[in-house]
Amino acid sequence: MHSVMEKNNVHIRGRADAPHTLIFGHGFGSDQTAFEPLVKAFEADYKIVLFDNVGGGKADINAFSPSRYSTIQGYVTDLGDLLRDLNLQNVHYIGHSVNGMIGLLSAIKYPSYFDKLVLLGSSPRYLNEPETGYVGGFDMADLEQLYNAMSTNYFAWASGFAQLVVQNEDRPELAANFAKSLSSIRADIALSVAKAIFEMDHRNDLGKSSLPALVVQTTNDPAVPKVVGDYMHQHIPNSQLATVNTKGHFPHVSAPGEVISIIKSFI
Repeated sequence: MHSVMEKNNVHIRGRADAPHTLIFGHGFGSDQTAFEPLVKAFEADYKIVLFDNVGGGKADINAFSPSRYSTIQGYVTDLGDLLRDLNLQNVHYIGHSVNGMIGLLSAIKYPSYFDKLVLLGSSPRYLNEPETGYVGGFDMADLEQLYNAMSTNYFAWASGFAQLVVQNEDRPELAANFAKSLSSIRADIALSVAKAIFEMDHRNDLGKSSLPALVVQTTNDPAVPKVVGDYMHQHIPNSQLATVNTKGHFPHVSAPGEVISIIKSFI
């Protein structure tokens, strides 16, 4: 069995003796390199831990198992292994997209490691639920169409999906970079992980963490509508809500300076 360091392509930077550790967790289709501007801003004062989710980035492809990662609990277990193996404490966890929920679930399961949570463009539930009035942003028909596109021509889908979720059309290199990292994932793995993410429902878990949490949104996120950020803020005790003046699903990529200052004032 590989060590967690190899399995998750773990990198440790910053101050080894810092009182607090920042862990950055990337979203679907992305990898740890997306956080580079944030890492540079914090590495003088914090110990920093970066990792890639199994199935993405430079994580060990052979560690991917469709059964282990059929829900995001497999990733929660991985994060628990990482916290334990590295003997971390006083962690400020900064999670983008699905990794925000992975961080929240990990803080509920392994509370002794964590101090604060930063949830960048995160969602507990992507599916709309007309019967209860919950808006997540997607209907099941939207998801079936998305899965079908992924199965039919994965590279074409990756390019189109990147443009849709990154926005910032005046900076096409941002979508191109995301399309590139999406395209580097094996198509069958991407489809399996997408289903686990888009069909999850962790609304009932939001109230189980009492850690200070910062919910960060953009002005227009096509994957996580504003109402979802509001919902998270209402249902996570001890949470704050901040809106970054940028469009798209990647505030840390399209407006890193603003995200850095929001995180600095929070932690």
